[in-house]
Amino acid sequence: MASVNPFNLSDSEEEAERRPNETVDTERSPSDGAPGPPPGNPFSPPADAEPPTLLLSSNRTSPSGEGISFSAAATSAMAGSAETRVSVDVIAAQLLRDQYILTALEFHTELLEAGRELPRLRDYFSNPGNFERQSGTPPAKDQVLGPGGPLNRAGSISTLDSLDFARYSDDGNRETDERVAVLEFELRKAKETIQALRANLTQAAESEVPSQERKNFKSSPEIQEPIRPLEKRALNFLVNEYLLKNEYKLSSITFSDENDDQDFELWDDVGLNIPKPPDLLQLYRNCGTPLPSPRNVVDVSVGVDLGDLPGNCITQDPPKKPDLLQQQQTEVVQELEYQISLLNNEKQSLVEQIKKLQSEIQTLKRTVSSPPLATLDLGSQNTSNPPSSSAAASTTSSTDPLSVPPTDNGQYLDIRGVSEPEAEPEPPSTQSTSQSHPQSHSKLKSRPPVQFDKPNRKLSPAFQQALLSFCRMCSDSRLGAEVSRIADSEESVMLMLGRCLPHIVPNVLLAKREELIPLILCTACLHPEPKERDQLLHILFNLIKRPDDEQRQMILTGCVAFARHVGPTRVEAELLPQCWEQINHKYPERRLLVAESCGALAPYLPKEIRSSLVLSMLQQMLTEDKADMVREAVVKSLGIIMGYIDDPDKYSQGFELMLLSLGDPSERVVSAVHQVFIPAFAAWTTELGTLHTALIPSLLARIEKLLMQGEHGLDEHKLHVFLSALQSLIPPLFAVVLQNAPFTSRAKLHGDIPAIEVTRFPRPASPLQDVATIIGSREMLSALLLLYDHQLEHEGTTGWDSLLWVVNQLLPQLIEIVGRINVTSSTCVHEFSRFFWRFCRTFGKIFTNTKVKPQFQEILRLSEENVDASAGNGILTKATVPIYATGVLTCYNQEEDRKLLVGFLEDVMTTLSLSHAPLDSLKASFIELGANPVYHELLLTVLWYGVVHTSALVRCTAARMFELLVKGVNETLVAQRVVPALITLSSDPEISVRISTIPAFGTIMETVTQKELLERVKMQLASFLEDPQYQDQHSLHMEIIRTFGRVGPNAEPRFRDEFVLPHLHKLALANNSQAVESKRIDIATQLFEAYSALSCCFISEEVMVNHFLPGLRCLRADMEQLSPEHEVILSSMIKECEIKVENRGMADAQGSMSIASSLVGEDAKTKFLSKMGQLTTSGAMLANVFQRKK
Repeated sequence: MASVNPFNLSDSEEEAERRPNETVDTERSPSDGAPGPPPGNPFSPPADAEPPTLLLSSNRTSPSGEGISFSAAATSAMAGSAETRVSVDVIAAQLLRDQYILTALEFHTELLEAGRELPRLRDYFSNPGNFERQSGTPPAKDQVLGPGGPLNRAGSISTLDSLDFARYSDDGNRETDERVAVLEFELRKAKETIQALRANLTQAAESEVPSQERKNFKSSPEIQEPIRPLEKRALNFLVNEYLLKNEYKLSSITFSDENDDQDFELWDDVGLNIPKPPDLLQLYRNCGTPLPSPRNVVDVSVGVDLGDLPGNCITQDPPKKPDLLQQQQTEVVQELEYQISLLNNEKQSLVEQIKKLQSEIQTLKRTVSSPPLATLDLGSQNTSNPPSSSAAASTTSSTDPLSVPPTDNGQYLDIRGVSEPEAEPEPPSTQSTSQSHPQSHSKLKSRPPVQFDKPNRKLSPAFQQALLSFCRMCSDSRLGAEVSRIADSEESVMLMLGRCLPHIVPNVLLAKREELIPLILCTACLHPEPKERDQLLHILFNLIKRPDDEQRQMILTGCVAFARHVGPTRVEAELLPQCWEQINHKYPERRLLVAESCGALAPYLPKEIRSSLVLSMLQQMLTEDKADMVREAVVKSLGIIMGYIDDPDKYSQGFELMLLSLGDPSERVVSAVHQVFIPAFAAWTTELGTLHTALIPSLLARIEKLLMQGEHGLDEHKLHVFLSALQSLIPPLFAVVLQNAPFTSRAKLHGDIPAIEVTRFPRPASPLQDVATIIGSREMLSALLLLYDHQLEHEGTTGWDSLLWVVNQLLPQLIEIVGRINVTSSTCVHEFSRFFWRFCRTFGKIFTNTKVKPQFQEILRLSEENVDASAGNGILTKATVPIYATGVLTCYNQEEDRKLLVGFLEDVMTTLSLSHAPLDSLKASFIELGANPVYHELLLTVLWYGVVHTSALVRCTAARMFELLVKGVNETLVAQRVVPALITLSSDPEISVRISTIPAFGTIMETVTQKELLERVKMQLASFLEDPQYQDQHSLHMEIIRTFGRVGPNAEPRFRDEFVLPHLHKLALANNSQAVESKRIDIATQLFEAYSALSCCFISEEVMVNHFLPGLRCLRADMEQLSPEHEVILSSMIKECEIKVENRGMADAQGSMSIASSLVGEDAKTKFLSKMGQLTTSGAMLANVFQRKK
């Protein structure tokens, strides 16, 4: 045979179909790899030894049918005539002539890899004209065209990034299109080249261990052969796959991080060009028996006689010594014998498997008498194949250990039938995984077969199928495929929902998507595939772009139901990753959902995850999130975590989180801390026994440190933070006292237990701060309270450690702290006052009377010895006085309690007055009590005691206290109680007492609106100013000027214009003739302050000219001599006032002219509006109104 054209053997597909049996034995799936001798075999020929070898190698990368039949023909041709050779150039010419462009390109690539470039192929593929369409001209003769013209563009996935909109234009050409197709083809060829290189690397790596060493390892099993790199990568892949399948996601992440040089998503990255082995579970189950062959067809091995091989195929080295050659041959023989034993074992397992499958086929044939209920997509199998071969092929494929379980096609009623052509093309891997498995057969057996009437006709199956094809059924789309398969079991329903829900959700209105939550959750609970469950939960958390409160509650309810159903392991593996992904989402509603989910899922998580991962997530959100509502939810979830945490080592972290959240700038976050976090944290510390040994002492230590640092300026905000935390800890502290009392074991719930008074405890900020909730029930609390009061009143506190700690350590430390705060800080006084009030109300009246009050009274000994008048640092001048009065003595409002409070305030006022001590502590008490109208009568009673006191010092103090009380008292009390007392004091024999009433009178002028009352006050002040006996009273004039400057801007304008400013003018004029310079400068300075305050008020022109400006000029005359810097300011004030007067005069002159013009303007306005009212039709008419008349 002179020349053989192997391509003529496979020119048509019909010829290949006529000979299916000739190629089935040599056919292999692309993933199986090419058969060949074992790695390291010295008899394997080199890649470029012979051209026939080159032709055979094309089967490695060409999955086409022509390539397979061609390789088989070439093999037979080589076996028939080993001497006949075909030149490479002839093969290339034939390929180009017959338009096998892709095969030619592959041939060219392999020649380049072998270093044997062919000029014909190089010139062809380097000429772009062979692959571009010539617009307007027919293709050239030598231009190779595909079946439909030029090279067809290969299908690719169009994404939004790669979409070429010009491609779909009406007048655009397709030249760029064809270029893209060529580039896509080249990309695919490059990927195939990478695969080939991986195969070469695999073979090289497999041959790293010498054969002698392998022999030693096989002969001595106790010697462990070192692991090869490829084996390590394969085992890593299988281990990671096992971790993911069994929901050890965190372990998988750690394992992936430790092997960062490997891609666990792609098996090909392992470097093995062989099918992926079974998973670890299958390997473990089959470790005692030989594995079945991972192939769908029978393997055929070709034996080669050693004598027929050329010498250079045996060895490339120079001839060796006979004994070395004999040793090498012995190794080869042993290797072949080992392979023969493996093949025999494999043959036996296959025979057993075939028998088993044949018995199953017979069972199915007996069960299914009509068209099968469970049909399989057989890929490229033709309809002319016999049913037995179809079943054999399907069952053989179903037992392939490389298929990926689980599948669902075997559990569907498929309306498409067995003989229907393939409607949904799938890649080979998908087809292999979509076969039925034995578990589905048992389910199908339980279902009775559906019987159909068979017509008595003799139509051929092909004709019958062609006839039925005219029924318009859509099964070639995703939805059509789902519709055509009806689920026949619960598992298949879950699988179907898992496939369909991702397509349903985007098409549902946002406002109604919460209706899908039950469906998504049910599917996510029961779906067998972890990836599908992960996708469904991802859909759940991304269901609504910005879920509102109701929608979030619905999702959270579903998450909790899911957690209860699946258990802690799946909650950790499936739900928590969804939260972690959205922790930094751009929408606050989504981050809010994450924060709320962490709290809702806390009871259902493993305890290690609760105290580590979830706690860290919430801490990160608390410190980083900018939305108040998110941080509020974070604090509440942290509180829930604190209710379930049981790791004592996390106490310090919880304490820092409490302080961090208390310092939050948002009030709603701080409120959530007091309502949820602190009660839960306190409950945990109670169980740990550290509430009164660690938590409360830590807060007290921080308060003391703050007071030490704040001698020159106290940080009141931090003090508020710590003190508010202490206040929230009072209910749990009282609960600890009750639960650890000597009588706790005697508490009984049966019998008549009186109800707890409504006012027994302060109103709690949340149910978690209710003592009854902390104890367990109101009945138990009532029983304990009865025993508590009896114990305190009759039996004492012996052996009651928790209460003794409160009495002997907590209270003294608190009283000491109170004595160190600044009494002039109304905020601090109020905070501590509220704390002691809640403390005393919580611990009860008996405790307050017997334990709290005696400790305060021991310190506040009401005597002049207890007041250091010179230094002003006596205990009565400290904040202890107002806090005791307002925080302890006001806890209970019965008659004896009120008497005690009145007596204490009277004694303090008397003692401070007689000691000439500062009155700041008394003022603080009046301010704090005066804020509550309940105590106004009581305070007036105290002041009346001062009004009628025999000492002028006490009467002066009472007069000054009226100033503080007037602002909060209603006008009726002012008229009936305050003004009469002040008028009584204004006629006091002591001038100092009379002067002390002036600030109170001024405050009345500032706040009261009753004219009669104002007139009485005005007359009293006029008597101070106009009575000759007061003309030389310097201190009285100073007090009056100071009062006018304070109340003038807020007083009634008539009172200011007719009374204040004229008298200030008189005082300024009189001060010009003051002989005593010290008095003159005092009055001038006070007048300067008063005029500065009054200059901001509106003053009429008459008063400005007659009183205000003259008074300023008199004051300037004094300041020229006494204080030049004040004189400059006064000059500017005078100039501004003069300018105002001039401008006001010009404005009045223009005002008379503007009256007439305003009348004309009103007439024009009326006409314009009446014309506008007539426009009722269009905007065009509106424009005509503004056009000039011609």
